[in-house]
Amino acid sequence: MNEKTILVTGATGYKGTVLVPKLLNKGYRVVALDTQWFGNFLPTHPNLTVVKGDVRDTHSIDLTGIDSIIHLASIANDPCGDLNPKLTWEVSALATMQLADKAKKSGIKQFIYASSGSVYGVKEEEQVTEDLSLEPISEYNKTKMVAERVLLSYADDMAVQIVRPATVCGLSARMRLDVSVNMLTMQALKNKKITVFGGAQVRPNIHIDDITDLYIYMLEHPEKTSGIFNAGFENISIMDIAKMVQSKVNCEIEVTPSNDPRCYRINSDKLLATGFKPKKDVNTAIGELITAFENGELEDQDRFYNLKWMQREVL
Repeated sequence: MNEKTILVTGATGYKGTVLVPKLLNKGYRVVALDTQWFGNFLPTHPNLTVVKGDVRDTHSIDLTGIDSIIHLASIANDPCGDLNPKLTWEVSALATMQLADKAKKSGIKQFIYASSGSVYGVKEEEQVTEDLSLEPISEYNKTKMVAERVLLSYADDMAVQIVRPATVCGLSARMRLDVSVNMLTMQALKNKKITVFGGAQVRPNIHIDDITDLYIYMLEHPEKTSGIFNAGFENISIMDIAKMVQSKVNCEIEVTPSNDPRCYRINSDKLLATGFKPKKDVNTAIGELITAFENGELEDQDRFYNLKWMQREVL
């Protein structure tokens, strides 16, 4: 039986909803903190305490008995970040700074932070490694960069482990249908047509099972994973993702012009060198989404689109 208690912020989000049950299955006790703007899809469990709260209210976050923090909470993705920049800075940067400070004062020795592979901005390099300059172009990226810098200043006080994930894909009970692989798959299943804007833009991708396994790997191997790590194993163009979906779902692909300059690649050799191995890929994610849809386990709901839901329910 594992005696450690883990605080997971953003625990009822897309990644948290997959991560928390994995932690519970491994015997951890979990305190799951989230505003629950998008609902709560976590299973009930004797070792799970769900706290409906806001990371901005740092003074009300009880760190008594907490061994490690996995900090997922943020205003996720560029459009949502730009929707209300003040909110984005408060949640994604300021609250992270305050939580790190409180963690230090509470004697917590491990802080795992979910940054973003998009902090590099638009790069020409084929291999975007952790030592390249950060040139974030959106509020979302900028807050991630600032939070990273602040957290690194606590590296002498606790193990600071920063992950720069690629775009996550795959199935979660708290689904997101506004990320490329999931969105294109749902379009094909529902409309028999995929609309691709541009198509040449490259996105790095990681399966939701791999990113959540990585957080647990970091939790259990702080000595190997302190510092900053990219996490994304497939750099694929939007058009190639659409074609992968088309190979599994009978649908047409319609291409329309795009003014989106964002072209992200990342190299994850540093992470692979620690011994972490991904088990799934984009192809797996597409197959799992199709199966869930056909079995009636996946529906196209407004709450699975962050921007649409935040505009309607939150702001």
